[in-house]
Amino acid sequence: MHVARERQLPQPAQLPRPSRLSRRTLLGGAAATAGAAALAGTAASPAAAATREADVVVIGAGLAGLTAARDLVAAGKSVIVLEARDRVGGRVVNLPLANGGVTEGGGEFIGPTQDRIKALADSLGVGTFATYNTGKNLLYKDGKKTAYATDGLLGSVPPIDAAGLANAAIVQATLDDLAKQIPVDAPWTAAKADEWDRQTFETWLRANAVIPSAKFLFDVACTSIFSAEPRELSFLFVLFYIAAAGNETNVGTLERLTETANGAQELRFVGGSQLVPIKLAATLGDRVVLNAPVRTVAKSGGKYVVTADGTTVTAKKVVVAVPPPIAARITYDPLLPASRDQLTQRLPMASVGKAIAIYDTPFWRADGLNGQVVSDTGVISSTFDNSPPDASYGALMGFIEADEARKYDGASEAEVKAAVLKDYTTYFGAKAASPTSFVLQRWNNEAYTRGGPVSIAAPGVLTQYGPSLRTPVGGIHWAGTETSVHWMGFMDGAVRSGERVAKEVLAVL
Repeated sequence: MHVARERQLPQPAQLPRPSRLSRRTLLGGAAATAGAAALAGTAASPAAAATREADVVVIGAGLAGLTAARDLVAAGKSVIVLEARDRVGGRVVNLPLANGGVTEGGGEFIGPTQDRIKALADSLGVGTFATYNTGKNLLYKDGKKTAYATDGLLGSVPPIDAAGLANAAIVQATLDDLAKQIPVDAPWTAAKADEWDRQTFETWLRANAVIPSAKFLFDVACTSIFSAEPRELSFLFVLFYIAAAGNETNVGTLERLTETANGAQELRFVGGSQLVPIKLAATLGDRVVLNAPVRTVAKSGGKYVVTADGTTVTAKKVVVAVPPPIAARITYDPLLPASRDQLTQRLPMASVGKAIAIYDTPFWRADGLNGQVVSDTGVISSTFDNSPPDASYGALMGFIEADEARKYDGASEAEVKAAVLKDYTTYFGAKAASPTSFVLQRWNNEAYTRGGPVSIAAPGVLTQYGPSLRTPVGGIHWAGTETSVHWMGFMDGAVRSGERVAKEVLAVL
């Protein structure tokens, strides 16, 4: 079990616009810049589009909102997409590097059964390449560093003690078996939903992962998958997330969530993952309005008036394609039903950042290492080799997650960099201490996201409020990866939600 996951998902939206955007939110790389230029040449500025009218207004130009807009336009409907940021992609963003390259600051990986994001990328001419996975993984535990092969008898399971391995195998099999009992479209209707939703994942693990080394594996798996601690999560939510890691013909498994080869981290996008939303937005032209944080959604005379900074759109239907806690910051008139508002109060964003150190070469490969680490200490507990396919430079990417992310939210970039490089040096040696450049993306501090990669549910949320997740409120419809029944929290889930909501809206237009 290799503990990591894709950083996936759609546009986070509507708060006061920051006075300036940091360099980390800008588009990176030559290919990305070209795509952005194509979009910038066609997207309407707020000043040029003071008042507009359309069949549908979409709030959020992440993968979910852009996909919904694409399908609605294909069906002959007029659409306006309002985006708070000065870029498209939401939780999917390319970061420019000093050497002219690009790396991903958000959603990055795709894998088997993530069919919809792959189909979308293929349709836009965005290619994929295999995540670097040649050589040995590293386990850093109890102050000891151990390299281990991922193609042996244990696969990619870290080499903990025999008792821990046996316990971990039982726990993983149990999780997969229980997940099979979850209806992915309504997890709150599972036969034991009430029992599972009354406890945290931490409570369940303490009763089942009884060997400390096994508990360690699942603790790291939890923070790697959810960017949250086991104590923060409903056990029902965890089982649903596992069940959702598949498609209509393949049941979800924990292994698919955590693996690189044959798992959710198998492939990356050539030119960076943000090329997908950039190219998709370019097909929509001036229907996409940037720098337009939505403030109010008001019903008036049978239509909806959506007011954003500099832009007002009147439409028959509204698609809100942002995470639930961000959607809650919009003012609705009339008020949303209490059940919907109470749901959004209880689905906070998890806590995550990504730190990428750039080197002249991926030097760890010469040592027979694939750049992937599982650790029980430090600010970085899981890493990946984020180098480009031609290995023209080296890139080590580490996730800063859950408690560690929150610990460093108020730290300076220099302080975060020092802590990260200390960990990289512990894992990969002295060469890791001196990168040629360093980039950092802290989603907790992003104005239109405030966390990531996904909203999480504590005990009691799904069984009490889950039915409000996708239920339309009049002509207001909900999208975003959080609403997907497959691959919630991932780019694929975002695309699926956009496709679903477009069909939903077309059925009532």
